[in-house]
Amino acid sequence: MSLSGRYVIAGIGHTAFGKLPGQDTVSLNVEACRHALADACVDKSVVDAVFVKVPTSAHQFMYGQKVAEALGITPRMGGCWDQGGAANITLLSFAIMAIEAGQCDVALVCYADNPRSGNRAVYGRPRGDDAAYGWFSTAAGYGMIHRRHMIEYGTRPEDFAAVAIASRKHGAGNPSAQLRKPLDLEQYMVSPWVVDPLRKDDCALVSDGGAALVVMSAKRAKELGVAQPVPVLGFGHGQTSFELPQRATLTSTEAARAAHTAFQMAGAKPQDVDVAQLYDCFTVTVLMTLEDYGFCGKGEAGAFVRDGAIEYGGRLPVNTSGGLLSETGMPGLQLIMEGVRQMRGTARLQVSGAKLCVVSNQGGTMHTHGTLLLGN
Repeated sequence: MSLSGRYVIAGIGHTAFGKLPGQDTVSLNVEACRHALADACVDKSVVDAVFVKVPTSAHQFMYGQKVAEALGITPRMGGCWDQGGAANITLLSFAIMAIEAGQCDVALVCYADNPRSGNRAVYGRPRGDDAAYGWFSTAAGYGMIHRRHMIEYGTRPEDFAAVAIASRKHGAGNPSAQLRKPLDLEQYMVSPWVVDPLRKDDCALVSDGGAALVVMSAKRAKELGVAQPVPVLGFGHGQTSFELPQRATLTSTEAARAAHTAFQMAGAKPQDVDVAQLYDCFTVTVLMTLEDYGFCGKGEAGAFVRDGAIEYGGRLPVNTSGGLLSETGMPGLQLIMEGVRQMRGTARLQVSGAKLCVVSNQGGTMHTHGTLLLGN
């Protein structure tokens, strides 16, 4: 708890999102970092750590060092990390703990990928024990989870639709969003199947792009004259090592453990949250995160999201920039950036008086989870 509020996100930056031919992942990372440093109004000369999420579509040896070299930075520490979409909150946590331990002073956390215009061959490949079942795609795994939630709790297609409709509504007016088309229930219900029961509109976008954060202590931010630092109040993690066929349940995740740790660090409760940025690689992920975080009981998320409750102006606005379903399919960092904007009071769909934002990241087929609480 001693870390709560002592460290800040000082700057955020991103590239365009969508199809970006001609740009590799290193150049996208550099562009995003340049924007983040400009947002923080600090020079790269103060950065002494670079933490990078591995690009899913193009694994490379010593990738973190390649990014640091392209940035023109010789970091005291850094490197590359892979927990799928949960890696971003993990790296932010690593940066804070490294600064606390005196191992570095100012860190860049960044991620870029180009699966839309580059290599998509690794998406959906067999992984671990899943390999025994042949070509077991990510969508197939989430389809199993989606179906199980329907069987156990009676969750309706309209409930999953509510998640997609909210994200698409929020992304429609976002000039940075890759997909700026609102969605209604009728359109959702005729969306083509990907893997039954998943429809196309249940699934995240495939996107090129990059995003970055500048992380430092609140004290250092004051010394450097950072104009809009956003305090990190809490973070937590949880993960399972087991593939779907080995799990005791498909409708509970380690998100509950991650959220408990983060809320305990922040000295807060779910009912204190004003706005949420929840990982929405698939619509079922949002429903299960709402349950595992304690916003509603297990099996009650379908009822929770009905009647616009997670839309802007509802009781808990979720993914106010469009999320992975509308803004960009890039896993995770854009959700942190929108949380920062909400806490700064500069979001396009600004939640009036918002003082606490929760962000979730999730990787694999609900294998890894990170929770982040931001204050203003």
